[in-house]
Amino acid sequence: MSPFRRALPLFLALLLPVAAAHATVRTETGLTESKASASETYRLGVPTEKDVDTTQVRLLVPAGLTITRFQAMPGFTRTVTLNSAGLVTEVTWRGRIAPMEYARFFFQARNPEGAGTLSWKVYQTYADGSVVAWDDTDPEKAPASKTTLK
Repeated sequence: MSPFRRALPLFLALLLPVAAAHATVRTETGLTESKASASETYRLGVPTEKDVDTTQVRLLVPAGLTITRFQAMPGFTRTVTLNSAGLVTEVTWRGRIAPMEYARFFFQARNPEGAGTLSWKVYQTYADGSVVAWDDTDPEKAPASKTTLK
Protein backbone atom coordinates (compact mmCIF):
# COMPACT_ATOMS: atom_id res chain seq x y z
CA MET A 1 0.00 0.00 0.00
CA SER A 2 1.37 3.42 -0.92
CA PRO A 3 2.26 5.91 1.84
CA PHE A 4 -0.44 8.24 0.48
CA ARG A 5 -3.16 5.59 0.82
CA ARG A 6 -2.03 4.81 4.39
CA ALA A 7 -2.00 8.50 5.34
CA LEU A 8 -5.35 9.39 3.72
CA PRO A 9 -7.59 8.04 6.54
CA LEU A 10 -5.55 9.92 9.15
CA PHE A 11 -5.68 13.11 7.09
CA LEU A 12 -9.47 12.83 6.68
CA ALA A 13 -9.91 12.14 10.39
CA LEU A 14 -7.96 15.30 11.21
CA LEU A 15 -10.15 17.36 8.86
CA LEU A 16 -13.45 16.08 10.27
CA PRO A 17 -13.48 18.22 13.44
CA VAL A 18 -12.65 21.32 11.41
CA ALA A 19 -15.44 20.67 8.93
CA ALA A 20 -17.97 20.03 11.69
CA ALA A 21 -16.89 22.92 13.92
CA HIS A 22 -19.27 25.83 13.52
CA ALA A 23 -22.45 27.21 15.03
CA THR A 24 -25.26 24.81 14.17
CA VAL A 25 -28.96 24.51 14.90
CA ARG A 26 -30.41 21.01 15.06
CA THR A 27 -33.51 19.46 16.51
CA GLU A 28 -33.12 18.19 20.07
CA THR A 29 -32.35 14.74 18.65
CA GLY A 30 -29.72 16.13 16.24
CA LEU A 31 -31.71 16.17 13.00
CA THR A 32 -31.54 18.78 10.25
CA GLU A 33 -35.18 18.30 9.29
CA SER A 34 -38.54 18.75 10.97
CA LYS A 35 -42.21 18.98 10.07
CA ALA A 36 -43.99 22.12 8.95
CA SER A 37 -46.33 23.55 11.63
CA ALA A 38 -44.89 21.19 14.26
CA SER A 39 -43.72 22.09 17.74
CA GLU A 40 -40.00 21.37 17.95
CA THR A 41 -37.22 21.65 20.47
CA TYR A 42 -34.10 23.07 18.84
CA ARG A 43 -30.53 23.24 20.08
CA LEU A 44 -27.99 25.83 19.00
CA GLY A 45 -24.48 24.41 19.38
CA VAL A 46 -21.63 26.92 19.54
CA PRO A 47 -17.96 25.88 19.82
CA THR A 48 -15.17 28.32 20.63
CA GLU A 49 -12.73 27.96 17.75
CA LYS A 50 -10.23 30.62 18.82
CA ASP A 51 -7.74 30.92 21.67
CA VAL A 52 -10.02 33.45 23.40
CA ASP A 53 -13.45 33.04 24.99
CA THR A 54 -16.74 33.40 23.16
CA THR A 55 -18.61 36.15 25.03
CA GLN A 56 -21.84 36.52 23.07
CA VAL A 57 -24.04 34.47 20.74
CA ARG A 58 -26.76 36.20 18.72
CA LEU A 59 -29.43 34.28 16.81
CA LEU A 60 -31.74 35.83 14.23
CA VAL A 61 -35.00 33.89 14.28
CA PRO A 62 -36.07 32.66 10.82
CA ALA A 63 -39.26 34.23 9.45
CA GLY A 64 -42.40 32.30 10.39
CA LEU A 65 -40.81 30.46 13.33
CA THR A 66 -42.42 31.18 16.70
CA ILE A 67 -40.24 30.65 19.77
CA THR A 68 -42.40 29.69 22.74
CA ARG A 69 -39.86 29.11 25.54
CA PHE A 70 -36.18 28.76 26.40
CA GLN A 71 -34.21 26.38 28.56
CA ALA A 72 -32.23 28.22 31.22
CA MET A 73 -28.50 28.30 30.52
CA PRO A 74 -26.45 28.68 33.73
CA GLY A 75 -23.75 31.32 33.42
CA PHE A 76 -25.51 33.15 30.57
CA THR A 77 -27.94 36.04 30.43
CA ARG A 78 -30.49 36.07 27.63
CA THR A 79 -32.16 39.03 25.99
CA VAL A 80 -34.80 38.88 23.28
CA THR A 81 -36.01 41.34 20.67
CA LEU A 82 -39.72 41.26 19.89
CA ASN A 83 -41.56 42.52 16.83
CA SER A 84 -44.80 44.53 16.96
CA ALA A 85 -46.81 41.27 17.20
CA GLY A 86 -44.84 40.22 20.30
CA LEU A 87 -42.91 37.45 18.52
CA VAL A 88 -39.21 36.82 19.17
CA THR A 89 -37.10 37.97 16.22
CA GLU A 90 -33.66 37.86 17.83
CA VAL A 91 -32.05 36.20 20.84
CA THR A 92 -28.72 37.15 22.42
CA TRP A 93 -26.94 35.10 25.05
CA ARG A 94 -24.04 36.69 26.97
CA GLY A 95 -21.60 34.63 28.99
CA ARG A 96 -18.33 32.76 28.50
CA ILE A 97 -17.47 29.73 26.40
CA ALA A 98 -13.77 28.98 26.90
CA PRO A 99 -11.40 27.87 24.14
CA MET A 100 -11.84 24.18 23.25
CA GLU A 101 -15.33 24.19 24.81
CA TYR A 102 -18.81 24.48 23.37
CA ALA A 103 -22.26 25.36 24.66
CA ARG A 104 -25.75 24.26 23.66
CA PHE A 105 -28.70 26.61 23.91
CA PHE A 106 -32.13 24.92 23.81
CA PHE A 107 -35.45 26.50 22.87
CA GLN A 108 -38.92 25.35 21.87
CA ALA A 109 -40.67 26.72 18.81
CA ARG A 110 -43.52 26.21 16.40
CA ASN A 111 -42.37 25.76 12.82
CA PRO A 112 -43.84 27.83 10.00
CA GLU A 113 -46.65 26.37 7.93
CA GLY A 114 -45.63 24.73 4.69
CA ALA A 115 -42.52 22.94 3.51
CA GLY A 116 -39.32 24.89 3.04
CA THR A 117 -35.97 25.65 4.60
CA LEU A 118 -35.15 27.54 7.77
CA SER A 119 -31.85 29.40 7.56
CA TRP A 120 -30.38 30.12 11.00
CA LYS A 121 -28.16 33.22 11.13
CA VAL A 122 -25.83 33.19 14.13
CA TYR A 123 -23.26 35.82 15.14
CA GLN A 124 -20.52 34.70 17.53
CA THR A 125 -18.56 37.39 19.37
CA TYR A 126 -15.17 36.68 20.93
CA ALA A 127 -13.42 38.38 23.86
CA ASP A 128 -11.02 40.07 21.40
CA GLY A 129 -14.02 41.85 19.81
CA SER A 130 -14.06 39.81 16.60
CA VAL A 131 -17.38 38.50 15.30
CA VAL A 132 -17.89 35.39 13.18
CA ALA A 133 -21.04 35.61 11.07
CA TRP A 134 -22.48 32.12 10.55
CA ASP A 135 -24.95 33.54 8.03
CA ASP A 136 -23.87 32.38 4.54
CA THR A 137 -22.06 35.66 3.85
CA ASP A 138 -19.12 33.31 3.17
CA PRO A 139 -20.74 29.86 2.78
CA GLU A 140 -17.38 28.08 2.48
CA LYS A 141 -15.98 29.41 5.75
CA ALA A 142 -19.05 30.34 7.79
CA PRO A 143 -22.20 28.64 6.54
CA ALA A 144 -25.61 29.29 8.05
CA SER A 145 -27.15 26.20 9.59
CA LYS A 146 -30.27 24.99 7.77
CA THR A 147 -33.35 22.99 8.76
CA THR A 148 -35.56 21.41 6.11
CA LEU A 149 -39.29 21.49 6.84
CA LYS A 150 -41.34 18.72 5.26
